[in-house]
Formats: sequence, structure tokens, C-alpha cells
Amino acid sequence: MRYDPILHIVLHEPEIPPNAGNVGRTCVAIGAKMWLVRPLGFQLDDYHLRRAGLDYWDELEWEVADSWDDLVARLARQGAEPNWFLEVGGSRRYTDVRYRRGDVLVFGRESAGLPPELLAAHPERHLAIPARPQVRSLNVANCAALVAYEAVRQWGGIDT
Repeated sequence: MRYDPILHIVLHEPEIPPNAGNVGRTCVAIGAKMWLVRPLGFQLDDYHLRRAGLDYWDELEWEVADSWDDLVARLARQGAEPNWFLEVGGSRRYTDVRYRRGDVLVFGRESAGLPPELLAAHPERHLAIPARPQVRSLNVANCAALVAYEAVRQWGGIDT
């Protein structure tokens, strides 16, 4: 069963297969589409990627973009554009914005986050998930789930 995605969740240059698999599972749960932007730190047929997504992988709407520019062009053809960039140091909390159906949530690479030039180009769209200073970063799959479910909460729940 295929679906029209309520959100687009972008993993920019992901490195860890289980994280991508878990984000994919969240996407299936809420009806979002997952985008992976190359280079990837794993093979798309990687056992761990599919294992983390369990038996939901066949239900997932997903695409791979060869670069950031390729992603932006492909999103535009679908009537979407990157709306929110989630990274440490954002000027607003992820709970302080109103999400709309079709929004694009962009998350960075596990080891380095999003490229500074990308964040600098969109400072008003740079959001953060608050954490105590003792924590350098949060797991990208957890972050994607938090923000995606906040959007769904704002809309009154998941369409089932």
C-alpha cells in the first residue's frame, strides 16, 4: 500500500544503517516519506538497514538523492521544499513552530550534523531540540521521531 506523504524526512549523508532503518519505520508509522542524500555511509541493501526497519521496509515511501541540489530539485517537482533544518544551536525550539502537511524536515550526518553553509543559508529555519550541555548530540532517529510526532500532534493525530 502506497501513500501520499504527510511529511518528508531527509537524512543528509547518513552514516549508520540502523538509524536510517529506524527513521524509515517512523515514516511508515505516520505516513511520511524518507529521503536519503548521498553519500551514504552504507549500502542500500545493507542487512542492518533492513533489519532496523523490520518488516516495514516494503511499506516505506523513500527515495535516494545523489546530492543536496538533486534533492531540492526532486522535492520541487513534488511541490515541496526544505522547511526545517534540525541541528544543535538552532535559534528556535522544534516545538515553537507550526508544521504544515508536506513540510520537509532535514537532519544531518551522525558524526558532523548538517553542513554549516546550509544552516547559514536558512537561519530562520534552523531548529533545535533542547538538551543539557552534558550531551553533545542526540540520536538522529530519536530526533526525527520527536519532531515528526510533534507535527502530527499539532494536526490532531495520525490519519489511520
